[in-house]
Amino acid sequence: MRDLSKLPKAHLHLHFTGSMRLETLVDLAQASRTRLPSSIMDGDPLRVPADHRGWFRFQRSYDTARQLVTDEETMRRIVLEAALDDAAEGSRRLELQVDPTSYAPFVGGITPALEIILDAARQATVLTGVEVAVIVAASRMRHPLDARTLARLAVRYAGDAPGTVIGLGLSNDERAGDTASWGPAFKIARRGGLAAMPHAGELLGPEHVRDVVDALGPTRLGHGVRTGEEPALLDRVVAAGISLEVCPASNVCLGVYHGPADVPLGTLLQHGAQVALGADDPLLFQSRLVDQYAIAREQGLDDAELAELARGSIRASLASPTSKAAWLTEVDAWLASPDPGERSAAETASAPTSGEEAAAA
Repeated sequence: MRDLSKLPKAHLHLHFTGSMRLETLVDLAQASRTRLPSSIMDGDPLRVPADHRGWFRFQRSYDTARQLVTDEETMRRIVLEAALDDAAEGSRRLELQVDPTSYAPFVGGITPALEIILDAARQATVLTGVEVAVIVAASRMRHPLDARTLARLAVRYAGDAPGTVIGLGLSNDERAGDTASWGPAFKIARRGGLAAMPHAGELLGPEHVRDVVDALGPTRLGHGVRTGEEPALLDRVVAAGISLEVCPASNVCLGVYHGPADVPLGTLLQHGAQVALGADDPLLFQSRLVDQYAIAREQGLDDAELAELARGSIRASLASPTSKAAWLTEVDAWLASPDPGERSAAETASAPTSGEEAAAA
């Protein structure tokens, strides 16, 4: 089997704080003399039930990490390390989600917070070779007017190049708020040239996906995995050209599915969905981008199908056509390279037997 870390791909679903390395979090905790809970320090993936209590436990762990990000240096470190980790896994493009509101109090406001992250994205692109762009993510836990403010801010920095804002997201608990109330924010974003990238269809099922599609006009769905529960809706999503950012390990850790084998990748792909695998929050789920492709391989996808998944992630990205074309060619080269398993079998078949070795002697 070919090395998945060398498969060129794009990473389209990764949250800023959730991308943090555990050792970085430990450094921050030691510097601020903060005691980290054992649920983070034990190195095991966070596992919670898919209910309000489970989400509260997840959010509490996430907030523990986020509250330690209190200066510009740390923000820049997180972006660079996320890009370095992606580079090691064959990622050519990282579209990182961040809500600048969370870090604004420490750096002088939401505008400086976003500008720091965008500048760090440009620097990380140069240092790692991974194109890093940014999705400004509003939160369902805040008032929809806050999302409009973020949308206007995001539009000021819109682009498709590294170090620009490419889209507006909507994250946090899917069960919170009325989806339609965020419609005006997404209209602002679309008028400003940004893609719509709300979360939908993980904690809630097809009906929530339908609401998000109707109200927010998404370019991509963050997760969207449960769209497969209603084939007609999935066909509608595919026909509309809406890509799905599927995060298998996250689905399991948040209790949506019992195990990796239960994540319905096959159903989505059989209906022609363009799927981009993502790691979501590696800090808490202890599972990075290559691990998601490994899950797909364990479900029975061969290297040709894994290469098509990688192509889907590249096509679903907001990178330039030139960059996409180059990376798609690299995927073809990966698939055309010798399969180490086949080479080993051929070498074994051509090796002399012990009897032949004795006769030769």
